[in-house]
Amino acid sequence: MRALRLLEWKTEPEIVEVEDPHPGPGQVVIRVGGAGACHSDLHLMHDFGGDTLPWGPPFTLGHENAGWVHELGEGVTHLRVGQAVAVYGPWGCGTCARCQLGIEIYCDNPAGAPVPGGGGGLGLDGGMAEYLLVPSARHLLVLPEGLDPVRAAPLTDAGLTPYHAVRRSWPKLAPGATAVVIGVGGLGHLAVQILKQTTAARVVAVDTRREALDLATALGADTTVLAGGQAAEEIRAATHGMGADVVLDLVGSDDTLRLGAAVSRPLGDLTLVGIAGGSLPFSFFSQPYEVSLQTTYWGTRPELVEVLDLGARRLLQPRITTVGLDDALDAYRRMAAGQVEGRVVVVPTS
Repeated sequence: MRALRLLEWKTEPEIVEVEDPHPGPGQVVIRVGGAGACHSDLHLMHDFGGDTLPWGPPFTLGHENAGWVHELGEGVTHLRVGQAVAVYGPWGCGTCARCQLGIEIYCDNPAGAPVPGGGGGLGLDGGMAEYLLVPSARHLLVLPEGLDPVRAAPLTDAGLTPYHAVRRSWPKLAPGATAVVIGVGGLGHLAVQILKQTTAARVVAVDTRREALDLATALGADTTVLAGGQAAEEIRAATHGMGADVVLDLVGSDDTLRLGAAVSRPLGDLTLVGIAGGSLPFSFFSQPYEVSLQTTYWGTRPELVEVLDLGARRLLQPRITTVGLDDALDAYRRMAAGQVEGRVVVVPTS
């Protein structure tokens, strides 16, 4: 089969021929129906290398995956061939307390995982190929009625990641609260929808692109702000001077983190999701009093069940552009240039 593989750090991926995978005991092979192209893949191609991560190339890209069960390994009895499934992307050891609870993103025994801190498309072969080997059947969730693999694929990361970030701040998103979403891209456009569908907070969307702000408005944002010198003042004005109860930074640059700290309300949350490499000085006066600063990574398996339910009920709808495997590299280039609305989903068999 053909696969889009990252062969070395700091190179563009290539389409190469690889062997079809076959499952061992407890494993499953799926026929890939959709594999999301994520901005973090660009960091894998251009920014990481050496000792940055505990794993490395070569591997097939694609860590947002959904498809149909193609072949079952020995001992897998709760799935059947042909079922539509989504892949829970973080693959932990499966036996520690956190993995048992479905929190494999923070596995306590990464040395026992298939690849420490990674998964399919992140150290192991991902879904930008006709077939994907999933090392444990527990990583597969049967899609609810009304949700197809193409729409489900981006929900496994671009939906799950902001959902996890929003969910942990639910107590601070009561009526009268304000949430700020910085960056209305692949994750941010879903963050706006998640906030509107699961909280009563007002939503302020921030981006450098007018078209991204138009999209945010169409998805329910109450206020939009063009990033730049006046952004903090405009956000403050939109919150009647109080600041935001929750700020979700989907970019993660120095500039966006400074903006997030500047507009946070005392007792608020400033959550860093984007991996643009920025940092924020931390001191007694670097942010309003009792603002909590945190990073998040992906989400939990039970949370993915909730995200897929929202997707099946059309309460969470990713804006999708589909491309074939041959056009995937061009899609990444357009993504890097900021020319993609929402999410690109690679359909390997198209």
